[in-house]
Amino acid sequence: MGDGYFPEGSMLRWVQSHRAVGHTYGQRALIIGATHPVPYVGTSQSTIAKERPFERLARTAQVFETVYFGSRVDADKVLRAVLSMHQRVSGELDRDEGEWSAGTRYDAFDPDLMFWTMAMLADSSRVAFETLVRPLSPGEKDDLWADWVRFGELFGMPASAAPTSAAAFEQWMRAWFTSGRMHLTEEARVVGRAIAANMPVPALMTPGIRVTNHLVVGMVPDQVRRLYGLPWTRAHQAAFTATAAAVRRSRAVLPRSLRIGDNRDLHDLVIRTERSRVAAGRVSMVLPG
Repeated sequence: MGDGYFPEGSMLRWVQSHRAVGHTYGQRALIIGATHPVPYVGTSQSTIAKERPFERLARTAQVFETVYFGSRVDADKVLRAVLSMHQRVSGELDRDEGEWSAGTRYDAFDPDLMFWTMAMLADSSRVAFETLVRPLSPGEKDDLWADWVRFGELFGMPASAAPTSAAAFEQWMRAWFTSGRMHLTEEARVVGRAIAANMPVPALMTPGIRVTNHLVVGMVPDQVRRLYGLPWTRAHQAAFTATAAAVRRSRAVLPRSLRIGDNRDLHDLVIRTERSRVAAGRVSMVLPG
């Protein structure tokens, strides 16, 4: 639609319209996002239905895609709903987590935590596109970054909370990965590993989702894989490199309808599959405590 916040021609809309990006960036963003315990705990404590964690993630993805692709009317509707939910997200850590001591406050309207959420999406969007589609030029990266900052602003993030260029943002991300500050709560470790391997889909789709999972883990920095204890050998790397190259080559032969579009069908499928599993007494993951 032409009346959305990110109309045709915007970099964010173009990048996110590639299904190879839409199928992978969210998992990567969640896995990396959980390495900061304060926003992770804040999000976790505001979640009611923990028996269906993937439904929550899929519905969050649907909200984001409404903002990426929808009209301003539709986007404003989901933005108002998110604002209402965020008004209930505040509290403090109940125990020491890494360098963050018990009593550290979290609030959905904290500019730094709002930036963190946007940053995980933005970094994963770019990495997935450059891994599975093609490299971006410096100008394209800056345009994409400007769109992501705009995305954050729509959710209430002040632009001043974000680095001023794509290069500065990439440097910020590298600094986080090498800072020694990354820390997983017990729950975050369980959730992240499940996101990396146990996305609920029908059995017929299991081989395909395993390929997707391998691509996601391959796009995660080695420091993060080690933190989760995710194995990554030379054989894993070789398979990742070959698979990513095959995905890039497939653009020349796959019909546009299979390459470009939203991911509504996948999100709905994940929700239905998890619900059916829960109804049958099977849980997606066993959380500590």
